Amino acid sequence: MPKLIQEQQKTVFETLKGDFGWKNAMQAPKIEKVVISVGVGKMAKDKAKVELVADRLAKITGQKPATRGAKKSIATYKTRIGDKVGYQVTLRGKRAQDFLNRLIHIALPRTKDFKGISTAALDDMGNYTLGVKEHIVFPETAEEELKDVFGLAITVVTTAHDKKEAQAYLAHLGFPFKK
Repeated sequence: MPKLIQEQQKTVFETLKGDFGWKNAMQAPKIEKVVISVGVGKMAKDKAKVELVADRLAKITGQKPATRGAKKSIATYKTRIGDKVGYQVTLRGKRAQDFLNRLIHIALPRTKDFKGISTAALDDMGNYTLGVKEHIVFPETAEEELKDVFGLAITVVTTAHDKKEAQAYLAHLGFPFKK
């Protein structure tokens, strides 16, 4: 059985201290937060579909999503300042760890033709952003609701100092990177 993130976090310092020269356990990286965001895009005019997105995102994350409004008016897209353009959820602490456990051990292996996640999505500040094309890979969403499928952007914010440290940390936690 795969180890949970809570268990892996306890062994990060002992496992990686030789690679990075850490002298104190407080130097080991931690997960600060997980941000999940969804853009409503073409669905923005249909209020029922927008509410459906908010409801499904709440089911997946276990937390009510915050509405994100348009910052500019763009006539081509018929948007005005303040129009709903997406939803966002920020998870911290135990909720973030539980969500990542479900993502790593249940949702990602259920994606079609899954061969691992790319390390190219790591930024220089130690954060990882992952795009999930279909929200239906999460078991919280019912299988009969297949007509309105939307994607998620998941950002894992860590306290790692650079890309190399973040990759080693996330791999230690169990993120399935491509070989």
